[in-house]
Amino acid sequence: MEIPVIQIGNSRGIRLSKTILDKYNIRDMVDLELRKNHINIKSLAQPRKGWDKAFTEMNAKGDDTLLFK
Repeated sequence: MEIPVIQIGNSRGIRLSKTILDKYNIRDMVDLELRKNHINIKSLAQPRKGWDKAFTEMNAKGDDTLLFK
């Protein structure tokens, strides 16, 4: 995929489409990894962050019982 490098103030950058942002769950921050011949951009979003704590709390309250049998 080819995309243009554009002027952004005194810097230059690239624009990522909404489709790409949604597909790779990119929100406010990314991890930029510089390699010898390429750059990796990784999402920092963790969609299930905090679930383990929430499940532990649910279990302690007895809220994790099956609704259907």
